[in-house]
Amino acid sequence: MTVLPMSPRIIVLGSGAWGTAIALSLARNGRSVTLWAHSSEAAREIISAGENLQFLPGFPLPKEITVTGDNTAVAHADIIVSVVPSEFLRPTMARLRPHMHESQIIVSATKGVENNTFLRMTQVIASSIAEAGLTLPIGAFSGPSFAQEVAEGQPTAVTVAFNDPAIGSLVQREFSSETLRLYTSSDVIGVELGGALKNVIAIAAGIAAGVGLGYNSSAALITRGIAEITRLAVACGGRRETLAGLSGTGDLVLTCTGTLSRNRTVGYELGQGRKLPEILASLGGKVAEGVLTTRAALGLARQHRIEMPIAEQMELILEKGKDPREAIKDLMLRPGKREH
Repeated sequence: MTVLPMSPRIIVLGSGAWGTAIALSLARNGRSVTLWAHSSEAAREIISAGENLQFLPGFPLPKEITVTGDNTAVAHADIIVSVVPSEFLRPTMARLRPHMHESQIIVSATKGVENNTFLRMTQVIASSIAEAGLTLPIGAFSGPSFAQEVAEGQPTAVTVAFNDPAIGSLVQREFSSETLRLYTSSDVIGVELGGALKNVIAIAAGIAAGVGLGYNSSAALITRGIAEITRLAVACGGRRETLAGLSGTGDLVLTCTGTLSRNRTVGYELGQGRKLPEILASLGGKVAEGVLTTRAALGLARQHRIEMPIAEQMELILEKGKDPREAIKDLMLRPGKREH
């Protein structure tokens, strides 16, 4: 059984908005945290400014947070929190795995699916560290949580899932605070897929808002979106009730309705008639995971013979330039179905 020291050392991999917000939350909770940036230059910029000006400006970093670009810093951590964007996760793990060791726990807080392999983030981590002969407990951390609001200390509730409930309880104890509440689960698959797939539906919700559709359309997309997500998650081995919780419906509602959502913003701008490359360039280096996840989610769905009509239309818009209004019309004119 994994046993953590009384004051476990925590490293957060990825100095984007979400990684920085997690580090701030942990530091407020009295934890000693290292925030790892992908390069020494990126680390120096944060240290020099005393805050993350590029991704999360306005939040000075307290002394409890050490910022570094040194790969060897991973060796000193008891808990590794991975917040690396999905497209960079595998090469990042390859860089860091020589410094990992058997007494560590990994928490994945990235919401995505790897392109081409269609693997969940915990699976990518597991397969990568296995090449170094490591088998570590790897769990998923997901739920309705905008980085900005977590950094502000607004009350937030998320789910942490490990196959071993005892390890989930350890992470729950270390991460929970008066502003961040963690619920535990043993359904890693459901928690991960809920967090990843909701970004695809959020793009659709943004498109609907961008073309001027109202609350009826938004409610329909959210409801049918959770149906799509649940079908695929259950086919992959997740549990239906997980998708009705924080990492499913909760995260979906937030991302489809909140203006802080980058995925919804991408959809909104597409609905306004802007082109995808221009929209992505305007994000200033921030990542909208739903763009890449759309293709990966459909690859996974085809493997399991699961129908995902909303995701299919998003793929046509994102990759083929289909007119969003035509996509919405095609969704509405699909043959009639039973709801359940």
